[in-house]
Amino acid sequence: MKERITLFIFMLFVTGGNIHLSAQLTVSGLLDSTVYMQAGAGDSPAFSCGIEEYANLRFQSRIRDRAVVYGAVNLIAVTGNNAVAVEQISKVQTHGGISSTSYTDGANYIAAIELERLYFRLNGEYTNFDGGLFRLPFGFGQVYRPSDFLNPANPLKPDARLRAVLGASFAWYPIDELKLLVFYAAPQDPFAQDGNGTRFGVSLDHHWDKASVQALYAYEMPNTETAQGIHRAGLSLKADIEVGLVMDALYTYNNATGTELEGLSFSIGADYSFFGGDLIVLAEYLYNGPASSTSRNSGGNFSNENYLYTGLTFRFSDFTNMSVALITGFDDVSFTPMITLNHDLFQGATLTITAMVPLDRDLFYGDGRRGEFGPIRPESSIGRYFDFSARLRLRF
Repeated sequence: MKERITLFIFMLFVTGGNIHLSAQLTVSGLLDSTVYMQAGAGDSPAFSCGIEEYANLRFQSRIRDRAVVYGAVNLIAVTGNNAVAVEQISKVQTHGGISSTSYTDGANYIAAIELERLYFRLNGEYTNFDGGLFRLPFGFGQVYRPSDFLNPANPLKPDARLRAVLGASFAWYPIDELKLLVFYAAPQDPFAQDGNGTRFGVSLDHHWDKASVQALYAYEMPNTETAQGIHRAGLSLKADIEVGLVMDALYTYNNATGTELEGLSFSIGADYSFFGGDLIVLAEYLYNGPASSTSRNSGGNFSNENYLYTGLTFRFSDFTNMSVALITGFDDVSFTPMITLNHDLFQGATLTITAMVPLDRDLFYGDGRRGEFGPIRPESSIGRYFDFSARLRLRF
């Protein structure tokens, strides 16, 4: 059975977007070939490198005009420092003795197949119903998005496809500009059999010509760590008036601990374009409460409270652009500058080169005051002084 599934996926891959069967099945996707290099810090090797071959295959099939089935599969083969990272994650992320990152050893690589999306959509005249493994995105933030508590984004990995959740949603569109969404998401622990930790809620979106607003409420049922459940309430705004403005906030309240300001995650930002859109400048601030949606304690990516993202993107031509960004942690005075160069080789093929240099006070003064964005995180003994990657992306 496993061989048949693998053969079927391979056939989809090699035929690509040329598949148009009687069931109206279409396939598309992308293939990334990436080389990584790293200058290690702490107990990490002084120099390491790795190769990653990654494909994201997406397919959909329409069932008349009333339903659509969607799916996506990730195919991954890695070697070098990428393989070490996958092995470490596999050892740490286990549930009931079963690894959540299973892989197969090859002659000089390890490989994995991951189901990324698998869901259906039922279409009505003014309604949609989605069920299965799919994205439930919330918030308008470009960098931090506190409202997107089910799929927290990491600005250090801007190209990462955000993970899906297993659940269902019902959307009602009373008018074109208004959307009411009711949603359900299964518990974070996939082995929970009593339903504890189940999340459900409602959101309301309204769009105007130059502005949009979204209100969100969600409730998480009690589990062993939250005896009385968790309430989340959020508000997200965006406006396009000369300057693009965005505000996104989510407040998390835990009945058991009586969460106060520490449950707030709040971001505000602006972007502006110069020279006819050839230069775009973006800045976004984040306040990250210790018990909020963006906090590492709650499944987010941040350990401190105050952050600033600043970046600019310059378009040299229709085929080439460069982005320079700086992520700053004010509380521990640490920084990560990133430079990304994109060049379209031809239609459907893009070469991307990225470099990151973590910085903190300990790097310059050797005083032991490590920062979250520095070479070695405070709670770790391994790290890196420099990251470099070169990726060729083919879309089909």
